[in-house]
Amino acid sequence: MDVFDLPAVDALVRTALTEDLGAGDVTTRLTVPAEKRARAEISAKENAVIAGLPLIRKVCAVATGRVDVREHVSDGTRVASGDVVASLAGPAHTLLATERVILNLLQHLSGVATFTARFVAAVGGSGCRIVDTRKTTPGLRVLEKYAVRVGGGFNHRTGLNDGILIKNNHITAAGGVAAAVGAAHVGAPHGLKVEVECTTFAEVDEALAAGAEIILLDNMSIDQMTEAVRRIGGRALVEASGGVTLNNVAAVAATGVDIISIGALTHSVPAIDLHMTLFLV
Repeated sequence: MDVFDLPAVDALVRTALTEDLGAGDVTTRLTVPAEKRARAEISAKENAVIAGLPLIRKVCAVATGRVDVREHVSDGTRVASGDVVASLAGPAHTLLATERVILNLLQHLSGVATFTARFVAAVGGSGCRIVDTRKTTPGLRVLEKYAVRVGGGFNHRTGLNDGILIKNNHITAAGGVAAAVGAAHVGAPHGLKVEVECTTFAEVDEALAAGAEIILLDNMSIDQMTEAVRRIGGRALVEASGGVTLNNVAAVAATGVDIISIGALTHSVPAIDLHMTLFLV
């Protein structure tokens, strides 16, 4: 199913419109005649990778269903400042009432895609994958993870139900790395690999001995990651996480890790500046 057809996205759009409109757009009702028709253009005010354009139709359909939408580019397109990314035509009341919801969604998702694309470019040629985390905005996870893919990144697990990742608190509660990995292997659904978060070489060695398929190197230095990759020697996939920035991501990739997970792709990404201009017709 297309991500934009998911019930969660429908619910999100309805919630966003209800949140913004409340009992109605009082400014527009008082100042703009109900019969007025208009067209609008959404343009970029900075260079960006665009994501979320199908949401324009979704928002308008939920609002009234009487707006014609034309996408001038597609999701994943790199645009420059001044480029028009979409145009709309319909009742002025509807265009004004949906403007902020449309822009909020497009600006945020385009921000995620643009930021992700920068990380992907920084590790180009290394064979290392840039992936997201579960550090997402509540209610927006499915769309934020979509935007990561638009930016050239990959998704880590979507929820706690679709991946086994043994973290430090699991290790404490289970009684150690070996105990946690052993229990996970016994009960793991078919096809789910066991991943273990490690902060020391001792934990790496213990996780490998217990048969972990993926080792997550958490908040290790470049030198420590290099040594950990040497120790692992291809016996497991290696993921790096913690403290990764655009300034050091290439160095992290050069250690030989297979995956770099970055929470900042979704939890603190700056929005892209987009603007909607209205014209009467």
